Amino acid sequence: MLKKIKDIMSKKDKNQDKVEELDQDNASVMEEQNEGNEEKSSKKGKKSGKTAELEEMLEEKDQQISELKDKYLRLMAEFDNHKKRTIKEKLDMMKSAAQDTLSALLPVLDDFDRAKKNADDDNSTEQFSEGVSLVYNKLYSILNQRGLEPMETNGEVFDSELHEAITEIPAPSDEMKGKIIDTVEKGYILKEKIIRHAKVVVGK
Repeated sequence: MLKKIKDIMSKKDKNQDKVEELDQDNASVMEEQNEGNEEKSSKKGKKSGKTAELEEMLEEKDQQISELKDKYLRLMAEFDNHKKRTIKEKLDMMKSAAQDTLSALLPVLDDFDRAKKNADDDNSTEQFSEGVSLVYNKLYSILNQRGLEPMETNGEVFDSELHEAITEIPAPSDEMKGKIIDTVEKGYILKEKIIRHAKVVVGK
């Protein structure tokens, strides 16, 4: 009987040892799982931190690209404006040069006009030869092609923006009051711009 009790107690001790071993194994497994979870959590935290850092870098790059694009568009606009301004200045210089040259030729045209007017007068002994007439017509034709046009003045209503009144004389009729009776010096227009006002006599 005593032997049986000892055997039972011995088995019980062995079972108790096994339970303790199992408990230790379970504790080790739990500890390993906890360490694994902590490691995963740490890795996840590191990964999350890297993602936030990358997103921040992308935002900075996007901002830099936006700033560079804005600067590029501004430079292109400034260059385009500079190009247009330069072209306009060149055109203005060309027009100004042409205006100066043609203005210098106007006294020559005046001399031609006076010579032709005298030659056309029946009481004049001066002649306007065929050769001079050809030169006269050719000169006017070339200047007309360059945009120079004489003003039509005689019989027109006086306009202070176009005409310069030298004097006033009694009008030969009521219809000619306020109108141009005679032109002393022709006015000229170059491409819709007045380069010389006509000097005229106005009826009153």
